[in-house]
Amino acid sequence: MMTTGRAMRTMGCVVMAGMMAAGAQCYGQQSPAQPTPAQQGAAPAAAVPVAPVVAVSAQDKELARMKVQLEDWAQLGRYRAADLELPGTQEGRVVFYGDSITDAWVANGGKFFPGKPYVNRGISGQTTPQMLVRFRQDVVDLHPDAVVILAGTNDIAGNTGPSTLVMIEDNFRSMTEIAKANGIRVILSSVTPVAKYPWRPEIADPATKIQDLNAWLKSYCSQEKLTYLDYWTAMADKDGGMKPGISLDGVHPNAAGYAIMEPLAEAALAAK
Repeated sequence: MMTTGRAMRTMGCVVMAGMMAAGAQCYGQQSPAQPTPAQQGAAPAAAVPVAPVVAVSAQDKELARMKVQLEDWAQLGRYRAADLELPGTQEGRVVFYGDSITDAWVANGGKFFPGKPYVNRGISGQTTPQMLVRFRQDVVDLHPDAVVILAGTNDIAGNTGPSTLVMIEDNFRSMTEIAKANGIRVILSSVTPVAKYPWRPEIADPATKIQDLNAWLKSYCSQEKLTYLDYWTAMADKDGGMKPGISLDGVHPNAAGYAIMEPLAEAALAAK
């Protein structure tokens, strides 16, 4: 009996101690805080990697430009909407057809015949094969009385690859034949003077090549009863380059250059 009593008293003490411990937790006595990972010596979280800025190389830019050009090599999209907005016909309409020298006529300081029903269909950088491809859309379908074609300098510069004079001449012939077949009067302009192409300085002696092409253009106009528009004589210096003060870069006319060209173009259009 004595042994049993002691055992019961001992058990009661154990139960009481457990109840006191439980009560202490209920009344806010917290167990010791667990150490943080940093306190335990754990490595901090890794930083989120940032993608490096990749510079676009000149080669990548050239590939992008070539991709755009291949998708619309002749740039038919340039004037497609504008062509559709024009009236079907208009008395006295003349299309000035060419490259940057035509395209930038106003942007580079020219007046471009205010009050006249003249249409500018120049595209910067173009060569005669590109112009031949878009000739129907941008010239024939506009039903002009006449077309003034100024082209060939970018062929000599090699903008779309090497071109011989015969290749350039063939493209002039083709554009002329298409125009004549559609009752459009043709005025062929001389190539304007150039001593050096800033974007293609490796092209040797462009001045002589331009003079050779101009000699053929003049002869072809005489043979085919076309009007030859001679810009070159009024704009060339003694070395076959642009006269001082009439161009932006030795290739593209400025306001003074266009002031020379405009009355010459008007005189050619007035000639019959």
